[in-house]
Amino acid sequence: MENLANKMRPCKLEDVIGQQHLIGKDKILTNLVKNKYLCSIILYGKPGIGKTSIANAIVKELNLPYKFLNATINNKQDFDIAIAEAKMYGNMILIIDEIHRMNKDKQDLLLPHVESGLITLIGLTTSNPYHKINPAIRSRVQIFELHELSLDEIVVGLNKACSYLEGIVVDEEVLKIIAKASSGDLRNAISTLEVAYYSSANHHITKKLLQEMGTKPIFFHDKNEDGHYDVLSAFQKSIRGSDVNAAHHYLARLIEAGDLDSIYRRMSVIAYEDIGLANPSIGPKVMAAINACELVGLPEGRIPLQVVVTEMALSPKSNSAHMAGEEALNDIHKGTTGNVPAHIKTSSTTYLYPHNYPNSYVKQDYLPKELLGKVYYHLKKNKYEMNLYMLHQAIVEDKK
Repeated sequence: MENLANKMRPCKLEDVIGQQHLIGKDKILTNLVKNKYLCSIILYGKPGIGKTSIANAIVKELNLPYKFLNATINNKQDFDIAIAEAKMYGNMILIIDEIHRMNKDKQDLLLPHVESGLITLIGLTTSNPYHKINPAIRSRVQIFELHELSLDEIVVGLNKACSYLEGIVVDEEVLKIIAKASSGDLRNAISTLEVAYYSSANHHITKKLLQEMGTKPIFFHDKNEDGHYDVLSAFQKSIRGSDVNAAHHYLARLIEAGDLDSIYRRMSVIAYEDIGLANPSIGPKVMAAINACELVGLPEGRIPLQVVVTEMALSPKSNSAHMAGEEALNDIHKGTTGNVPAHIKTSSTTYLYPHNYPNSYVKQDYLPKELLGKVYYHLKKNKYEMNLYMLHQAIVEDKK
């Protein structure tokens, strides 16, 4: 049985929900269709926001021959057949879903025909084409980004879907709950509505029914896609920026996606890259929280993570140790090294052993002579580092 989202697929651009920056009055795609002209394009954006709907509306309004392929599912022979059909028609629109996954063989086969105009390409992707699409394809297409749908736009789509479901009983508040749970994915919202409709004996959709279905927010979290890394990036930047509320928001999204391994890795990095010497106890605390989470398991395992993320966000921040190391590595990469001083080589007999001196300190040079006076570490004024520095300076001054 054909699903409701496919039944509702618009045949005209004006019936597409949202994306008014592209298909509104006198906007780019509207005018292209109005002028009966279409160049090769790529539409990109999150799932369920209208990429396929726009492609479908374009080909229906232009009334041109078209074929729909998926870069992952369809093989090279399917692409050969599409090209043969295009030659028979004289021109054809080829809609390729997941175009960022198209391998080199398919690209090499397709490119000359896109170049000649035999194939007009409409590529659909959830990935940023400037990062994931082959430059040879990018140079031959116009790229358009689709925006996330608003809650109101999702509700409009759900009300439209209701007209396809005979005898449905549902109020606006319930539609808003479905819309919120979809996280901007209209296709998901329509699917939830359809399942709820057939799950009820009298087609009456209520809050209780949605709860029984386990309806909860979804997130764009495919590990191979930009959205996953955007959330991880936002998680780290929120902690680095000492925004404890945002840190908990993104932690919750990562937990809900079930991606504990990424949480563990990112928290471990943050502990040393962003907090560092400002709160040196945070590293062991992060490891303890990770071990506790693994021991207890979800859902209770989220609690130690929430505790330590709170401390991470509220901690003073310092990247001084990390930056000192990076500056040293930069010198190595530039070839600025020099020889190890003779008195600290393995065979040295002139090395002064610090522990034989008061406060375990004796003045001697350690850097190669070419780097004497080089400063890598720059003090950050937080309590722990200031105490370390003052103690160090007191020892050094005592030896002068």
